[in-house]
Amino acid sequence: MRQPWFLAAYRASVLRRLEKVQHGGLRIIEGDSIIEMGKPDHALQVRLDIHDPRFWKELALGGGNGAAEAYIMGWWDCNDLVGLVRILCNERQLLTKIEGGLAWLSRPARRIAHLFNRNSRSGAARNISAHYDLGNEFFARMLDESMMYSAAIYPHPQASLAEAQTHKLNRICQQLDLSADDHLLEIGSGWGGMALHAASHFGCRVTTTTISREQYRWCQERVRLAGLQDRIEILLQDYRDLQAPGKGYDKLVSIEMIEAIGYRQYQTFFATCQHLLKPEGLALIQAITIADQEFDRAKHHVDFIKRYIFPGSCIPSLSALQQAMTRASDLRTVDLEDITPHYAQTLKHWRERFHAQHHDISAMGFSEHFMRMWDFYLAYCEGGFAERAIGDIHLLVARPEWRSKAAKGLGYARAA
Repeated sequence: MRQPWFLAAYRASVLRRLEKVQHGGLRIIEGDSIIEMGKPDHALQVRLDIHDPRFWKELALGGGNGAAEAYIMGWWDCNDLVGLVRILCNERQLLTKIEGGLAWLSRPARRIAHLFNRNSRSGAARNISAHYDLGNEFFARMLDESMMYSAAIYPHPQASLAEAQTHKLNRICQQLDLSADDHLLEIGSGWGGMALHAASHFGCRVTTTTISREQYRWCQERVRLAGLQDRIEILLQDYRDLQAPGKGYDKLVSIEMIEAIGYRQYQTFFATCQHLLKPEGLALIQAITIADQEFDRAKHHVDFIKRYIFPGSCIPSLSALQQAMTRASDLRTVDLEDITPHYAQTLKHWRERFHAQHHDISAMGFSEHFMRMWDFYLAYCEGGFAERAIGDIHLLVARPEWRSKAAKGLGYARAA
């Protein structure tokens, strides 16, 4: 059957742009048509199977969002979705041309929708619920036993996901120099993995807060089963409403929570951290980041993740975080570690587990559209981290009266 003329026009428009692919090879199959583009001798070779010609319209009008939506609908497939994302991450000019074509027509509607996802207290709870309250059992199928939903750190290439998450938690606790004398505040509980590890392996007291009811219930049960109710306090409370005990908390940790608050809240976040920490307090922020050069564009751009996965979110750049911290607090950078490659491997393991549990997850009532959406999300992120289109960092910051072990050992403890 011949395609309607307008679908043929969309197809021709997209293919004209794809002709310039330089960082991989594309084999596009649609019915009896086979089109090969790019570099046939490149290490990255992917095959796209187009099942519905409406794919071309979605890509032409929606750009990257359109491609994602067409994938969710089952209008196309790819034998190596991560490989395709990696190719496109290196074709910035090509993507800009596609996004700059007819795709601009859909931007106002997407931006208006994103405005309604701002992170007021009620909005933040709604946005967090949209993602984390999918159900604890859903995430338990994809994550390892620690239930850490953040980049692991792999001590060696053959390490398992569970081993890498434990290594990451140890690294964080060591960077914070945690001891049994410390009271640690965690902003963003997740499913309790960090709090349990810090309390059980380093002996400190932990107060951890979440605004996800599903996570709150799960954390309570895990703490009860571990017998750590005397060391771990779990709050169902917005971090902006927390009160510091006495002079404040000794240490603070927040693991991949800052991406969820939106760029308008960065200064509030760091001002709150200062308020909650003792004058000699130390904090570690694990954060997904975007290049400084991309931040101004990205903070207003409603991509696939903002629309479908994390409403209200915004990936910060390092300079955006440091500028907000400088303007709103007395916190100072102590150390910075780039753990980006480890996130690609973490996502690979999550996606493998997600595929292995496909039947059980579907049996929970999730539709095939939902399953394809999450498959695209995991592949999209793995490819992005693999090509450093997005990054992940450990940002260690301290209040002015903090002194390191090294300084104290050399006789430079803070002067009274």
